[in-house]
Amino acid sequence: MIAAATDENIRNAAKIIAAGGLVAFPTETVYGLGADAMNPIAAAKIFEVKNRPFFDPLIVHIPDMSWVGRLAADIHARAAELMKAFWPGPLTIVVKKNGTVPDILTAGLDTVALRMPSHPVALALLRYAGTPVAAPSANPFGYLSPTTAGHVEAQLGGSIDMILDGGPCSVGIESTIIRVDVSGITLLRAGGTPVEAIESVAGKISTAENSPAPQAPGQLPYHYSPHTPVKIIEDISEAVQPDSGLLSLYRPEDVKKFRSVEVLSEKGDLTEAAAGFFNCLHNLDAAGCGIIYALKLPEEGLGRAIMERLRKAAAKPI
Repeated sequence: MIAAATDENIRNAAKIIAAGGLVAFPTETVYGLGADAMNPIAAAKIFEVKNRPFFDPLIVHIPDMSWVGRLAADIHARAAELMKAFWPGPLTIVVKKNGTVPDILTAGLDTVALRMPSHPVALALLRYAGTPVAAPSANPFGYLSPTTAGHVEAQLGGSIDMILDGGPCSVGIESTIIRVDVSGITLLRAGGTPVEAIESVAGKISTAENSPAPQAPGQLPYHYSPHTPVKIIEDISEAVQPDSGLLSLYRPEDVKKFRSVEVLSEKGDLTEAAAGFFNCLHNLDAAGCGIIYALKLPEEGLGRAIMERLRKAAAKPI
């Protein structure tokens, strides 16, 4: 099931996508579950395998700027500016779609979410496939995102045609999603591109108001969740339940009372923390803890994206 990301295997994966199959592949953010974005039947397989609701739109991946016109009806000048500044990279930009984009990708919305990944395996796959690729995270809907090929195999197993192994994801959390239109720039999901970096290029970004239907992936009340319950705490003294696990940015002094401890960054680096975030949660989930306590992180830079995911994980009904 897992195949090393050699040129031959990438070409074979591209043939699978062109034939309507499903391939899990590495990006710099997380592993994606890819299908031909222009084939509605292939795209429907993504929803089926993930058990993903059809009202939750997908991100479409492209290998270079020349492909934008194949999917978008209109590109605002600021959207083009941000594409130039941050692509390839962990930024998804929602724009008006054209008539060629299947409705299943966009949950009936008149917009499409576009991203150009920076991972060389992802870019090679897209070019060999010769088609835009729809690719949410390669995991069952609502659960922990995969940052290694092993995570994909453990969660989706024999349900897909191939898993391309490109090693651990370097960014480790999903892309930031923004909508750009005549009204301005709106943050739909915090992610791998810090909001501060976007604002340094394009000015102040507004935050999307709550909507009954998702405007982008990751907007449902709970998401990114391990099987083990998660509780966010501000101080280690709040961790009172026995047989618990701990997720912490730094290594705390008192760790003896925990069954398992995962440290995101010994030096408190938020970029390193983001890269290891989902892997740490996978480890804690596998440790057999009764609960996972997560010490709150500073909400700046990538810390904002990590905390957004922790809040959604902690909101999962028990």
